[in-house]
Amino acid sequence: AVLDYSTIDVPLDNVKTLGEVIFYDTTSKEETLERVKDVDIVITNKVLLTKEILSQCKNLKLICVAATGVNNIDLPAAKDLSIGVTNVAGYSTDSVVEHTFALYFHIAREMEFYTEFGSKQWDKSPIFTNISKPYSELSGKKWGVIGLGSIGKKVATIAEAFGCDVSYYSTSGKNSCEDFKQVDLETLLKKSDIVSIHSPLNLQTKDLLNKNNLQLLKEKAIVINLGRGGIINEKDLTEFLKTRKDSYFGTDVLEKEPPPSYELLDLDNSVITPHIAWASIEARERLVDEIYKNIQSFLKNEKRNRVA
Repeated sequence: AVLDYSTIDVPLDNVKTLGEVIFYDTTSKEETLERVKDVDIVITNKVLLTKEILSQCKNLKLICVAATGVNNIDLPAAKDLSIGVTNVAGYSTDSVVEHTFALYFHIAREMEFYTEFGSKQWDKSPIFTNISKPYSELSGKKWGVIGLGSIGKKVATIAEAFGCDVSYYSTSGKNSCEDFKQVDLETLLKKSDIVSIHSPLNLQTKDLLNKNNLQLLKEKAIVINLGRGGIINEKDLTEFLKTRKDSYFGTDVLEKEPPPSYELLDLDNSVITPHIAWASIEARERLVDEIYKNIQSFLKNEKRNRVA
């Protein structure tokens, strides 16, 4: 059973060769148990599978998470019940990296204003151009990366290619990459024109940016979050953006998704996309291909164990 196919939305033809597949576009909390209790394998992106649900699934042998994070699965319960759990890593790196720069350029180049002007007002202009919203080049700026994993490192590499002076802060404290300058968080916030976040959400990164350190940001700083909602305290961020109207925030992730209606969504210096950075067609095709390989490998091992 595929529990939230609308979050994948590319053909699963290869998966269909492995058995009968039941597709559900979405699955609510109330519908979950009925849809998983009799199946052998579940594919889920964000549907929550708790101990209470898993303990009632007599046939369930494998959960394939259509994502990297597995926080929607009760892993200890799955282990106790001998239910395998797989995820997919690395499939969306290029997509997320590109979205990082899409958000940056949308903000820095005043794209909302200029595309609106170009399509609706340019024909009435007395001159050939419009420079009423000044913008700066990326070259020469200081770009600070929070979290130098595979995504953060590629962002750093591309920012450097654009002519940026790149530094990074290791949220785990274990990264010692010599390709870029490592600094502490306070230094990164004080010195960077652009700060992009690419770290996971955990005990070390929860509310990493908050009212105490957001004030360290430079004038006209741009903060971009491609990590997880919750890394920035959203209440503190909202107050900061309301008082520092020269600063900008771009994000693809929020602490609650879909979000409740709150002030952050309505601020002029905040740009929000609905958790789409990971979801290029190519990334989703790679995701499905890896899910297929995970199921295929599981079935081969199961057959091997039966023979043994």
